[in-house]
Amino acid sequence: MEGKVKTRRSLLNWLLTGSLGTLILATIYPIIRFIYPPDKPEAVRNTIVAAKVGELEKNSGKIFKFGTKPGILVYTSGGDYRAFSAVCTHLQCTVQYEPTRGDIWCACHNGRFDLTGRNISGPPPSPLEAYDVAIRGEEIIVSRRTG
Repeated sequence: MEGKVKTRRSLLNWLLTGSLGTLILATIYPIIRFIYPPDKPEAVRNTIVAAKVGELEKNSGKIFKFGTKPGILVYTSGGDYRAFSAVCTHLQCTVQYEPTRGDIWCACHNGRFDLTGRNISGPPPSPLEAYDVAIRGEEIIVSRRTG
């Protein structure tokens, strides 16, 4: 009789320990997956149609999607198109064109970039990534710079 009681206790202890372990893993696993999300491969896009000719007024900007990140297309008051990554180099906030000052502004910490992408004030440590702009027919094509 003593052997059966010990065996039942051992079985119950094993089942309770296993259940507790399973509960802990079922709770911790989603938290770990949230903290360390899987790498999402970026679609390799080197060229995109950012806008149509005539869509932007002079001295204005437009945010467009370039792969998985935003880009910004600026139509300067001088009639030139300029394109950059719209991700601030400080804390990865999305930048915007500010027509009153004629520069690109990051609202997170008041960082500013000129129309060459160079940082001119605030905490951003490096310039914005500049893209090449070409006009083909009625489309404004933005491409990553090679080399």
